[in-house]
Amino acid sequence: MTASPAAESMRLDKWLWAARFFKTRQLAAEAISGGKVHLNGQRTKPGKPVTAGSRLTIHKQSLQWDIEVKVIPTQRRPASEAIRFYEEDEASLLRRQELVAEQRLQRAAAPRPAAGRPSKRDRRMIHSFTGKTR
Repeated sequence: MTASPAAESMRLDKWLWAARFFKTRQLAAEAISGGKVHLNGQRTKPGKPVTAGSRLTIHKQSLQWDIEVKVIPTQRRPASEAIRFYEEDEASLLRRQELVAEQRLQRAAAPRPAAGRPSKRDRRMIHSFTGKTR
């Protein structure tokens, strides 16, 4: 894990990017400006400094993370190392896992549209069902 003692703070958008919550710093900055990220319970700006011990609430699509910043990295690291940059609340983790499981079940139960055009047999079945003749 790359973290230097000199790096005591970092821009919020850069930290979110380095911790791999967002693919680019631009997406992180847009989320912060849009009110999707709160620092210590307050709306903030992308350039606000983040320090170890800061509390973040991150809303991304239907998911929410409540985390505490543990490490200020000097550079972006692989996802396996980036998870060490923060500690997520137990309640937040459970809530997110339940939501993901629920969404997975809904996707599995939803009907899937047919891929491509109907075949000749499919068209005949559609015509016989609707009562249409050519």
